[in-house]
Amino acid sequence: MMPLAAVLTDIEGTTTPIAYVRDRLFPFARARLADFLAVHGDDPVVQAELAATRRLAPDAPALDTLIRWIDADAKATPLKTLQGLLWAEGYASGELQAQLYEDVAPVLRAWHKAGLALFVYSSGSVAAQRQIFGRSTAGDLAPLFSGFFDTRIGGKREQDSYDRIAISIGIPVPEILFLSDVEAELDAAAAAGLRTCQLVRADDGTIASPAHANAGTFGDVAQIFGLPLPV
Repeated sequence: MMPLAAVLTDIEGTTTPIAYVRDRLFPFARARLADFLAVHGDDPVVQAELAATRRLAPDAPALDTLIRWIDADAKATPLKTLQGLLWAEGYASGELQAQLYEDVAPVLRAWHKAGLALFVYSSGSVAAQRQIFGRSTAGDLAPLFSGFFDTRIGGKREQDSYDRIAISIGIPVPEILFLSDVEAELDAAAAAGLRTCQLVRADDGTIASPAHANAGTFGDVAQIFGLPLPV
């Protein structure tokens, strides 16, 4: 079997507790969204995402649609972009500090040091991903990553998305390991030819999939696939 050259990782439920996203990030954005839109409504990026929201849901005011999407945890790109802008303000002010599982940062640093290319693929916007890893409780991990992908490249449960990512990073699919807690995402990645491993986090109540390798921590991932561990 070809050695691994790259690791592509999900965030929520994989590197970051679901509770941090659900109980901290989502309420933070929901509570501030109306004021944010009022202050930044003339920003071209905000205007573009509001227009996209109206195209997707033309029968309701954009703010109402965005709030409904937050409550439903909808993977809508306009929402994710606006949330990322809101969270960036929270991280910059110190109101937010991203939580990672304790096992994640040491292993990511070991993989990066060993020459593995690291990438992120999450339904959260690229800007939000950079904030998660750039302003985490483990320090600034963003420089460890060679690239970030969000739903603009496609849905996480669609095989074509992983095909596009592999083409974008220029690494053969058998040399890419995808990490996620969601079986359907892993299924799509495997269908594209990527190797897969499910993070089964006890705190998140993840149900282990028999179709993929299972790991409780990033250290377990390293052992299963023969990757470097922290010294």
